[in-house]
Amino acid sequence: MTVKERITALRARMKETGIDAYLIPTDDFHGSEYVGEYFKCRKYITGFTGSAGTAVIMQDMAGLWTDGRYFIQAADQLEGTGITLFKMGEPEVPTVHEFLKKNLTQGMCLGFDGRTVSAKEASELEKMLDENGVSLSVDHDLAGDIWENRPALSCEPVTELDIKWAGESRADKCAKIRKAMEKKGADLFVLTSLDDIAWLLNIRGGDIHCCPVVLSYLVMTKTEIRLFANEKAFQTDVLEALEKDGVTLFPYDSIYEYVKTFKKDKKVLLCKKKVNSRLVSNIPADTRILDEENLTLLPKATKNPVEVENERIAHIRDGVAVTKFIYWLKKNVGRIPITELSAAEKLYEFRSEQEDFIDNSFDPIIAYGKHAAIVHYFATPETDIPLEPSGFLLADTGGHYKEGTTDITRTVVMGPTTEEEKKYFTAVLRGTLNLGAARFLHGCTGVNLDILARQPLWEMGEDFKHGTGHGVGYLLNVHEGPNSFRWKIVPGGNAVLEEGMITSDEPGYYREDGFGIRHENLMVCKKAEKTEYGQFMCFEFLTMVPFDLDGVVPELMSVRERNLLNDYHTQVYEKISPYLNEEEKEWLKDATRAI
Repeated sequence: MTVKERITALRARMKETGIDAYLIPTDDFHGSEYVGEYFKCRKYITGFTGSAGTAVIMQDMAGLWTDGRYFIQAADQLEGTGITLFKMGEPEVPTVHEFLKKNLTQGMCLGFDGRTVSAKEASELEKMLDENGVSLSVDHDLAGDIWENRPALSCEPVTELDIKWAGESRADKCAKIRKAMEKKGADLFVLTSLDDIAWLLNIRGGDIHCCPVVLSYLVMTKTEIRLFANEKAFQTDVLEALEKDGVTLFPYDSIYEYVKTFKKDKKVLLCKKKVNSRLVSNIPADTRILDEENLTLLPKATKNPVEVENERIAHIRDGVAVTKFIYWLKKNVGRIPITELSAAEKLYEFRSEQEDFIDNSFDPIIAYGKHAAIVHYFATPETDIPLEPSGFLLADTGGHYKEGTTDITRTVVMGPTTEEEKKYFTAVLRGTLNLGAARFLHGCTGVNLDILARQPLWEMGEDFKHGTGHGVGYLLNVHEGPNSFRWKIVPGGNAVLEEGMITSDEPGYYREDGFGIRHENLMVCKKAEKTEYGQFMCFEFLTMVPFDLDGVVPELMSVRERNLLNDYHTQVYEKISPYLNEEEKEWLKDATRAI
């Protein structure tokens, strides 16, 4: 079926079920950022393939909301579908909730699959729409009803993460969480976010593309741990190891019946931002719910010393692969046929040669020329274009290694560029270096420091429409909270930067139909000196790959900024050159020369 035909079929089901507006988020049953193929209802209905977006279907309109990363892509993919694009955050553009409040009136009904909407959002919708006399219908998966040949739920094999990689045993982690429960006065802890469960139990899977997680729910009490997952994904030795540590496996969907048995005198700790509304609504009404952040959130984000040291190793291995790739690009562009897709395949080949490489940490963004202006562009056979010996190539890629997860962006100068392009290339690089060199008192958040990355562009009256940095998981999700860099305060995005947190540093600049630039390093937060004013903190760059000096205008940089770049490049050469052949080593020596 075409997109128009799917929307027509969905509207027919809406009529049958008495639903006037149907909400389709980009979510699975666990609030994951990326979702498995089974859960891609919004993509199926609208044809928009971006990783973030929400659709609203009514009888007389269809709309899609997405953020600045995807404006260009969404406009292109929605063309001719009859779906209206709502550019989130733009002036005069209503939010999804504002639109629903304005357009749903007395006696109407809003529908959605309650397993794909958090308890927090469902509560907000219910309260807001009740004022208009609008009811909710949350038990229908209408998109799934019309989805022909829908993929099955994933059931990839589950493996254990050895303590030499994790740095802490499952038993010790669970003991710490139980102590935290005790401090909170909680009798039960309901955990449904997949990365948290994988971290807590030291297990990994493959149920989301590029995210080594296991479709599961978990409930912890003072005496038992129940894991709700597909038994077919677990080999006997993994099950036995889990059982030895007090973890018992139950069928994946049975949690919805289990939570109905919670006693009224028990206190249940869960995070309504993470747990889906259908699960929470199944908990008896007289059971007290402690709605707080997951107890695993901060322990997971603050990497232990073993994890940090492993990440340093992972980034040297990844740095070798990406450095070889950049050398290969510069040597071969214009000489042999190379396209965006074939370049991505070549980079995967270089990564695959590295010890302990597992897989990409996300689909590679290899964007040439004007494609790089699309912030999260992914090449397809239909959009793939050849690389030419001119302009910029933006390569935002990453890998999973047993030693951890990487995420790096380099903007590569493929040939002649304009002075304007070099001006912006240099400005963005200045922002990357300045943020990476920050020293700050403990207690600061990413909001306090974001200006260091944006200032060079703000001085020019320019900006970029994405966050400056995100937390990164350890062989888990490449995007992990709560640490981040952004200039706008958002709920849950104002976390204090703690020792051991790994965060990306990735300012950018994008000229629609022209070019795109982004420079990204991952860095770990560390303690610096302690003085009468308190504990100072700093960052250490983990990423070890040269920035392309062919795009740099040294005269536009301060002496301090040039020194920061030179010092970084000295480290890159020392750590990466031993793994290169003589030709590559000579190239790297020049690519990291002092300016």
